[in-house]
Amino acid sequence: MPKPKPQEGEDPDPTPYLFVSLEQKRIDQTKPYDAKKACWVPDEKEGYLLGEIKATKGDVVSVSLPGGETKDFKKDQLQQVNPPKYEKCEDMSNLTYLNDASVLHNLKQRYYAKLIYTYSGLFCVAINPYKRFPVYTQRCAKLYRGKRRSEVPPHIFAISDGAYVNMLTNSENQSMLITGESGAGKTENTKKVIAYFATVGASTKKADEGTQKKGSLEDQVVQTNPVLEAFGNAKTVRNDNSSRFGKFIRIHFGPSGKLAGADIETYLLEKARVISQQTLERSYHIFYQMMSGSVPGLKEMCCLSDNVHDYYFVSQGKTTIPNVDDGEECQLTDQAFDVLGFTQEEKDNIYKITAAVMHMGGMKFKQRGREEQAEADGTEEGERVAKLLGCDCADLYKNLLKPRIKVGNEFVTQGRNKDQVAYSVGAMSKAMFDRLFKWLVKKCNETLDTKQKRQHFIGVLDIAGFEIFDFNSFEQLCINFTNEKLQQFFNHHMFVLEQEEYTKEGIQWEFIDFGMDLLACIELIEKVPR
Repeated sequence: MPKPKPQEGEDPDPTPYLFVSLEQKRIDQTKPYDAKKACWVPDEKEGYLLGEIKATKGDVVSVSLPGGETKDFKKDQLQQVNPPKYEKCEDMSNLTYLNDASVLHNLKQRYYAKLIYTYSGLFCVAINPYKRFPVYTQRCAKLYRGKRRSEVPPHIFAISDGAYVNMLTNSENQSMLITGESGAGKTENTKKVIAYFATVGASTKKADEGTQKKGSLEDQVVQTNPVLEAFGNAKTVRNDNSSRFGKFIRIHFGPSGKLAGADIETYLLEKARVISQQTLERSYHIFYQMMSGSVPGLKEMCCLSDNVHDYYFVSQGKTTIPNVDDGEECQLTDQAFDVLGFTQEEKDNIYKITAAVMHMGGMKFKQRGREEQAEADGTEEGERVAKLLGCDCADLYKNLLKPRIKVGNEFVTQGRNKDQVAYSVGAMSKAMFDRLFKWLVKKCNETLDTKQKRQHFIGVLDIAGFEIFDFNSFEQLCINFTNEKLQQFFNHHMFVLEQEEYTKEGIQWEFIDFGMDLLACIELIEKVPR
């Protein structure tokens, strides 16, 4: 994503993006309100409209709508409206009427007022503004450091600081789940959480000269993001910087609460995207960053031309993203490698393997006469692939066209037709990129393993969001299924365990089934048939 370019010393006042002004509160609370007549009615376009009850006849209610039109609704379609004092409410669990319409209205009104965070009981709801607000600066972070949640306005920093304080106070590991559909802002919020923990847990020791280029531990934790995003994020229809993998990041702290290291687990990298994309999508950012030519000598080393359309695997959809400078992003990725302690040889090999995947999309084959055997239709791209991978070109073609496979206890050579070879090239490209990605994660983990004493950790889960495409791959099924299970976990804690707690504490409560049980859908996929 494009990075903001703040002026030196700039740290704007975040309060207009955190608090409702006193003047706005006065305006909100003087709005006309009649508890007996005000109601929400369903609307196809807006979701719900604010109406005024004019007449009731049995189960039919006549409601006057904002445009002056009067419409009839069934009584059970109407939802109650909260008094004006709850307008732009910071915590929706305080609403008198906690119905769908009231929740949507409250989130909308806060969003229009540039207040993107809202609490809902234990949870913090974030609405993605798709623009940068000054609510993640050092000045803003200081507002939340060491404060109770009730003392400050809703923010991801308040949740983060609560987890940090609970870890130190209760001597227990903590976890934060960041969930939502694709494009909701999960990855951006994850990055802010990690940066906050790196700040509050920062060591006061100054880095010596030998480690300044490599970077402090706090810098290294933060700089894993550009690397993982370059190789694991891509443009989709709904999100220009969509994570195409899931990750669980553990931020480790020592006995005094100082940062002591981190480690990353990744899940479900979408390998199919390496060799195919839909019309309005892009492959992984790193391919286009390398084509930008912003890192001196990189394109020459990787035998890359100036035209991305020379590389079929990465040019089947969009090749650019509005307001994103791939050249600048490539420099940031390259600098992140340095901060994380990658050697120049390791960096070169990473780029070469990535470029080899691009060149493999240009390898051509043809059918040999009437035989069930393919042969190379020119070896120019194959020679480039072999050069970049450091292998013999003849061996590369031999293993693609006539691979040795094990049958019983013996190896036999098997011929391949044109379609089979094309499939093998695609499979090899996906496997190479997947293994490169896993190696990058392993290397990052080695760097972040400081061997310092670790007492507890805070885990942050960021998985690829729920999304439905025109064509849905097996990887997308896995992503959506994972989201469904996570939603079931959320629903169970929010709606079932909370009510069980009421029963344990002897609170008079009639158990409510909110109709949020997703077990049937989950079992359809994962339960073994009898």
